Amino acid sequence: MLDTAGTVTRSGVRPWTRLIDAHVHIIDPAYPLRPDQGYLPEPFTISSYRARTCGLGVEGGAVVAGSFQGLEQDFMVDALAELGPAFAGVIQLAPDTSDRRVLELDAAGVRGIRLNPYRGGSAALEDLEGLARRVHDLAGWHTELYLDAADLPEIAELLVSLPSVSIDHLGMTAEGVPHLVRIVEKGVRVKADGFGRVDLDPAEAVPRLLEANPGALMAATDLPSTRARRPFAPEDLGLLASLVPAELLDDVFYANAVRFYRLPLPLD
Repeated sequence: MLDTAGTVTRSGVRPWTRLIDAHVHIIDPAYPLRPDQGYLPEPFTISSYRARTCGLGVEGGAVVAGSFQGLEQDFMVDALAELGPAFAGVIQLAPDTSDRRVLELDAAGVRGIRLNPYRGGSAALEDLEGLARRVHDLAGWHTELYLDAADLPEIAELLVSLPSVSIDHLGMTAEGVPHLVRIVEKGVRVKADGFGRVDLDPAEAVPRLLEANPGALMAATDLPSTRARRPFAPEDLGLLASLVPAELLDDVFYANAVRFYRLPLPLD
């Protein structure tokens, strides 16, 4: 468990009591990285993460593989071992990965796969359906997608037919919000994060998504905010909290992600 006390915004004490950080990248220079369009991130270790989130009430979260980590898995296994069972992993997985390896990764704390049409480094969209269904049948894993929600009409019917799906960073663009709302109504989850990278107004998107399905939204930091126009600031969570009705704060900041990532944490 990370620090659960302190303040978060310049205006005062945080309005939420506990946070599952549903989207963080751990970038350990001891493990290989692959340049993505010429980009390589700076290190962001578990120690860095703990320092940046001190006072935010983090009690668990999801470590997500970035495009620059490709299909590498050892960094994830070791990060989850250090962070403990309150953190789940989301990896980029080759379609030909064996069932045995999927189950080994599940035992290490991995709970999902990520497809990244926005940046690359993952399996391709043509592999989405087969891979998503296979890992869910094997280990109960979900599938996360980093994409521009403006492109959702091309795959929306498929996504809502899959057993468990989430979309990163509020779907990225204002143009995509109406498409995102439609699939959220049918059970797709969404991460409320990346306010420094999205091309939309969270104050307009978040209430629409909450109205569509209050169980869909999951708060996150998006640390270390690789390639974002500006990095995460605690005030981003403060803004999110101001958009969420008080009776839903614990769901958005904690319980929705506990359920989605199947974390061994209390819900009451």
